[in-house]
Amino acid sequence: MRKTILSLTLITAAVAIMVISCNNNEPARTSATAISNDSLIKRGSYLVNAIGCDDCHSPKIMGSHGPEIIPELRFGGYPAKRPVAKVDTNVIKNGWVMLGPDLTNAVGPWGMSFAGNISSDETGIGTWSEKQFFKALREGKFKGLDGSRDLLPPMPWFVYKNMTDDDIRSIFAYLKSTKPVNNIVPAPKMFPDL
Repeated sequence: MRKTILSLTLITAAVAIMVISCNNNEPARTSATAISNDSLIKRGSYLVNAIGCDDCHSPKIMGSHGPEIIPELRFGGYPAKRPVAKVDTNVIKNGWVMLGPDLTNAVGPWGMSFAGNISSDETGIGTWSEKQFFKALREGKFKGLDGSRDLLPPMPWFVYKNMTDDDIRSIFAYLKSTKPVNNIVPAPKMFPDL
């Protein structure tokens, strides 16, 4: 178990270093051509699968080949009905970050964060405007709302902000076309509350 946690932590740290080193502050490019909704959805499906949105936003069960997405909960975020495990905060104080068993929650110096519901349900992004989605991915704002809290780790919005407008628009179109998952994700916990 310790080897697994250590391995996951090392992988997370390596990915974080790569993500930070790839950070680009250039403004995104826009497309001069109109794209059909079907093309947006197809491109969005490709991008969502390429950048790994399922990794954090889809609950999983352990299968014979490792974690497997629970299809009826895809993009539903951390399941609200799942009990939140107790955390040994001494591990975090010693500089570690931990991930939940299906990667839908994370614990670090910020506290505990839960992957959001990005399905088309109203408890997810179903009622969001495209403008909100852009604000969430470009500015790291919770629910894409002005004055809201920042998105918490491990959400790599600071990398996604470098996508083109068409890429972000495509991801939004695809996610809005997915099966709705009714799930209100728990609020994050601050470190002292762990």
